[in-house]
Amino acid sequence: MEGEAEYILPTKTKYVGEMKDGMFHGQGTLYFPSGSRYDAIWEKGLVVKGTYTFSDGLQYDAEHWHYCDSYDRRFYTEICYGLKPAGISQLTNMDPPRKIPQGCYDCGDGFYNPTTRVVKDYRNRFLRNTDDDEHEWIIRTCRKGWDEIVGHRPKL
Repeated sequence: MEGEAEYILPTKTKYVGEMKDGMFHGQGTLYFPSGSRYDAIWEKGLVVKGTYTFSDGLQYDAEHWHYCDSYDRRFYTEICYGLKPAGISQLTNMDPPRKIPQGCYDCGDGFYNPTTRVVKDYRNRFLRNTDDDEHEWIIRTCRKGWDEIVGHRPKL
């Protein structure tokens, strides 16, 4: 593959740009199924310089990244459109948030079923099986599809 090309990977990620000797080489963009994109300059299949843009338009900045960290805990939509009134919480960057199937977790690129240990995208297409580390991370940090009492439980 040489010159200008369009190449679709098995993950449905699409590359549009220059190629040389069958590798990404020159200016090119990866378009991900989630709607995000990675614009880059490539050399022999490796990135020289690039910019990642999330599907909502938020651009990743490696040097000054303060999105949802201890410095600024707001979601990108809250930065763009303001905070909600007191008493109305925004749980995710998407408002209203996705409805998570019962017994599953929202792990960012799809729903995770801890029984089958499978992540499916938001259109219910298979993405991957999880290893033990990812399973533990999802269980510990991701939003659940059910309500659960947390905190102090008085003895009855």
